[in-house]
Amino acid sequence: MTAKEKMTVGEAGRRENVRSDLWVRVALHDSGGVELQVRSRVEPYYGDAIRAQLRSMCEALGIENARVEVEDQGALPFTIAARLECAVRRAGMRDEIALPEPLDHAPPATPRERLRRSRLYLPGNDPKFMINALLHGADGIILDLEDSVAAQEKDAARLLVRNALRSVDFGDAERMVRINPGKVGLEDLDAIVPQAPNLILIPKCETVEQVEKVDEHVRALQKDANQEHPIWLMPILETALGVERALSIASASPRVAALTIGLEDYTADLGVERTTEGRESLHARMRLVNAAKAAGVQAIDSVYSDVGDPEGLRRSTLEAKALGFEGKGCIHPRQIDVIHAAFAPSDTEVAKARRIVAAFEAATAQGLGVVSLGTKMIDPPVVKRAQHTVDLAVLLGLLAPDWRERDTN
Repeated sequence: MTAKEKMTVGEAGRRENVRSDLWVRVALHDSGGVELQVRSRVEPYYGDAIRAQLRSMCEALGIENARVEVEDQGALPFTIAARLECAVRRAGMRDEIALPEPLDHAPPATPRERLRRSRLYLPGNDPKFMINALLHGADGIILDLEDSVAAQEKDAARLLVRNALRSVDFGDAERMVRINPGKVGLEDLDAIVPQAPNLILIPKCETVEQVEKVDEHVRALQKDANQEHPIWLMPILETALGVERALSIASASPRVAALTIGLEDYTADLGVERTTEGRESLHARMRLVNAAKAAGVQAIDSVYSDVGDPEGLRRSTLEAKALGFEGKGCIHPRQIDVIHAAFAPSDTEVAKARRIVAAFEAATAQGLGVVSLGTKMIDPPVVKRAQHTVDLAVLLGLLAPDWRERDTN
């Protein structure tokens, strides 16, 4: 390339309050080798390491002659790698990938029915939110490539999320990615599936075919990567048409583990304002719950958008629980504990459930066809609900696994 083509990527130095990111400008030349100009807030500690990584990546990407200018605000190696690679790709170079070092241990696969009370959305093009995400204690971390990323930054976010999946420890949280709709979403999958995410969220889902295309693409990519672990799908219903087709979408693939709804887009599609009371979306939410239960998948509620109203969030979550939802979205870490507390069974609920389950098991052991507790008969659906409450209490550590033996003693 004879022209001094300059391509930039990243945020550091371009706006205020940037942390853990960097800005990169790459100017390709015909000769002169690789010239680095690095300005870093952590220069005394990591300046040499940053330069060594940049030179190593230029070599891996086939860059022999270029001027690389960097303004760093404490970016970690996975971010440096993503930003430089994106700048080089924007300059029209080849598509070789210079991946960062992987985690020392492969993140575990997650079961289809695992606990998904909370899922925290993180913007896919902002690394500062990813680094310590495990500390928040969410059941799932969503690295978002869709609504939180500007159209002109989709390529940068895709590489950053790919590297984060490979390099960042998210602890016990389920590693989720919300891809983009359509063709762009399939390109997202090309980058992220080889890094073994646990779950893919499919936005603006209206047809079975959308789910099937993602399913088929994931299957092909996993086959190429020789992967055997499950990658689950969570379609997001965000339009009236999507809600009307909820059951067929929930049943579209064995990979579908949960169904959720995006109420901002849904109410916009209806042409109405989203309210705190939620009367305008009650039909859609109940239809989703019914479809999810019929298909044998989890029903997950939308986000509560007012992060400054924890009491409103608590009421909204209790309502969601009463409607049959098993989880809720989060847009801020402070919402997680409120959601977890609301979805947890109360001491009274656990005590009642224990008595029902114990009475049922005692009657069954005696060969009785009728189960009673005090003066009330216990029907099988009541026992089923009680068993679910007991199982959840054990899972959350609210009840000892050996509670039966303790009750006997």
